[in-house]
Amino acid sequence: MLQRFLPVFAMTFFISLFVVLMQFLWRTIDDLVGKGLSIDVLGELFFYAALTFVPTALPLAVLLASLMTFGNLGEKFELTAMKASGVSLFKIMRPLIVLMVCISIGAFFFQNNLLPIAQSKMWTLLFSVRQKSPEVEIPERSFYDQIPNMNLYVEHKNPETGMLYDMIIYDVTNGLDNSRVILADSGKFSFTEDKTRLFLHLYNGEMFENLRDNSIGASSSRYMPFRRENFSDKQIYFAFDANFNRMDEGGMRSQYIGQNISQLRRSIDSISAQVDSVGGIYADELKRAPVMGIGLRRAIPGGAYTHTRERLRAEDIDLDSVFSAPTPSMAKTYLTQALSMAKRQRQEYEFRSLALNDQAKLMRRHDIELQRKFTLSFACIIFFFIGAPLGAIIKKGGLGTPLVVSVLLFIFYFIVDNAGYKMARDGKAEVWEGIWLSTIVLLPLGVFFTYKAVGDSAVFNVDAYAALPPHRPRAATSPRAEGNGDDRSAARTRPCHAGSGSRRRTACARHLGRTPAMEAKICMENSVRTQRRAKQSC
Repeated sequence: MLQRFLPVFAMTFFISLFVVLMQFLWRTIDDLVGKGLSIDVLGELFFYAALTFVPTALPLAVLLASLMTFGNLGEKFELTAMKASGVSLFKIMRPLIVLMVCISIGAFFFQNNLLPIAQSKMWTLLFSVRQKSPEVEIPERSFYDQIPNMNLYVEHKNPETGMLYDMIIYDVTNGLDNSRVILADSGKFSFTEDKTRLFLHLYNGEMFENLRDNSIGASSSRYMPFRRENFSDKQIYFAFDANFNRMDEGGMRSQYIGQNISQLRRSIDSISAQVDSVGGIYADELKRAPVMGIGLRRAIPGGAYTHTRERLRAEDIDLDSVFSAPTPSMAKTYLTQALSMAKRQRQEYEFRSLALNDQAKLMRRHDIELQRKFTLSFACIIFFFIGAPLGAIIKKGGLGTPLVVSVLLFIFYFIVDNAGYKMARDGKAEVWEGIWLSTIVLLPLGVFFTYKAVGDSAVFNVDAYAALPPHRPRAATSPRAEGNGDDRSAARTRPCHAGSGSRRRTACARHLGRTPAMEAKICMENSVRTQRRAKQSC
């Protein structure tokens, strides 16, 4: 069984991994094209991306491989022969169950030890690629803005010599108020040896430059000094780093994607303690804060005041006293000040609430990553107990029906898993409920398919439904006809007993609406049952 399963599993795993890698390439193609990246950098990026997407490809490979393996066994009647000889389905699946347990244990250690390193390196490398300056590839008859603080227009260029003709350059390195406009008949770009500066050699042109930072321009708002220059040969340097600079990996390792179980638990505990302490401080400040400038004090007889920790009620504050001001303008001033004070307090409390929500969201992201360390192992086992019994039921091998069924089931799993992840991330459900939602949904499905496969159910066998005879309404019979019912019944069953061997099976199959293959299978099962009863009786 292992010899049949392992090659199929390896093939489906690499096919699934290739599919998710193509999806990754499709999403990041804009960040990779036109950067002049070397093969080493691209190979390293795709290697770490392949390790990162193993948790996505592994459950799909397990499902597809188990479906194909048991579908081939059922299609060639090998599974039927093993069951007829007294071997149960669980005994047939026993080596693969042990293999799935080993794969699940390996998937757990991969999630905990290798995946954080691979994710940190992949995202660090991807962010470094995104920050790299693109290759200077100037188009014709359009403005090129990939050089920082510069817009360049070229009428036409010579690809063989690299010369650019009829150039217009807008340089805003010193700001818009001190921009430079350069016109040249021709020019050529090149880099310095260390590829940190861009060298521009221009021929036959003129340059216009504003001088607002000049002392005359800064002190006068009516006159703007400028400089105009005609040149026949001019060289200009621009800051343009064309090297590939890697970011520091330490910053990404400190994030939740680069931590293992112990580190995630420590981070969750520290963030939770921080949220609780800051929330308690905010609550105490809110309790002791004055209400619209009125402190926590209460008047006592004699004109004195005493401080109290009781919250002032609305009826304790005389709001009508605001309108008893000496003048209406003062009353309006009081209301305006009160409104502005209320708005300031509201903005302050909203800012504190957003800060606490960000900390709570960060804590949920750490908890999500912690729960995902375990879900991959359970997903592999559940997908095996879905794929193997389902393959034994549908009895279809190859890449046709198993591929369609596995893709549909995986799409359903992917949708449920993403819905649970979003609910857990946004705080609409508990983290463990959202992350384990897909496992909870698929577990009854695996139990149902296993129960049906053990009982040799044909509920998903398409051939069984195709072989059913069409339903015909029973015609009314006369009493005389009813009396001869046994004769007609014998006549109907006579073709099934006429002849012997293959002729009898073919006639019986044709009479009952079954295919010859199904009739041969039924006859073989009946003969095995007869031999088993004879052995038991002896």
